Amino acid sequence: MDWMQITSALFLGAMVVFLFPRVKHAVANSPKAEKGDWMSFIIPIAAVIGFVILLIMMVQ
Repeated sequence: MDWMQITSALFLGAMVVFLFPRVKHAVANSPKAEKGDWMSFIIPIAAVIGFVILLIMMVQ
């Protein structure tokens, strides 16, 4: 193994160790979903999918 791979592995492990408590706290204190939240997620995703399909159809 190269010293660069070992260093990268150590930094990756340290990142997981330091980020885990923060992610746990963020998940525990996140706001709960309400009735209209899903539609505000689905509409932009559907628009992007529709735009990609339009671009594909224009190329063919």
